[in-house]
Amino acid sequence: MMTVFGYVRVSSSDQNEGRQLEKMNAKGVAARNLFVDKASGKDFDRPEYKVLRRALQEGDLVYIDALDRLGRNYDEVISEWKYITRELGADIVVLENEALFDSRKFRDMGDMGKLMEDQFLSLLAYVADQERKKIRQRQREGIALAKQQGKHLGRPVEELTDEQRKTWREVYPRWKDGQVKAVEFMRLLDVKKTKFYRLVKEYEAEKQSTK
Repeated sequence: MMTVFGYVRVSSSDQNEGRQLEKMNAKGVAARNLFVDKASGKDFDRPEYKVLRRALQEGDLVYIDALDRLGRNYDEVISEWKYITRELGADIVVLENEALFDSRKFRDMGDMGKLMEDQFLSLLAYVADQERKKIRQRQREGIALAKQQGKHLGRPVEELTDEQRKTWREVYPRWKDGQVKAVEFMRLLDVKKTKFYRLVKEYEAEKQSTK
């Protein structure tokens, strides 16, 4: 019996996944079959995606909003798509391009369908990968400009007290792993929501620029 799943991804914890969830609800995806990650699309090392991958079986169907919600790494997106549709025998439908990206249609076309699927997938995955690279470049340029202007983005947590910085170092990794909720992290730091997400954004931007 086919199970219908939905996969939703936003890049960071302060982005809203509501629009994607509405689309999944419209498709009749049950809440228990919805998997939501708040993580970068640079690779597939995401907790909810891993659970979805283990749950998928032959004949199942996965809805995603757009191809870049699956991922932004050109080679890995293609590899993952083929693993799900060809090795597992499950199907993927990309809601943003539903008329074009429905693996069931390609499957029905046999070998010609595989050829067409490979061509379309390569094109869109390449676009997604290029967009990810542009985002990283804009981040690096923005950080470089801020430093030239004397803004200390490299030390966003320095404005915290010694006790708050200690809490940040201890709790931040657990929060990123989903072990601690954001509201609890804010309470432990004793900061407001706006300040919390500003610190997170600056801290993560600096970490990304040093990679």
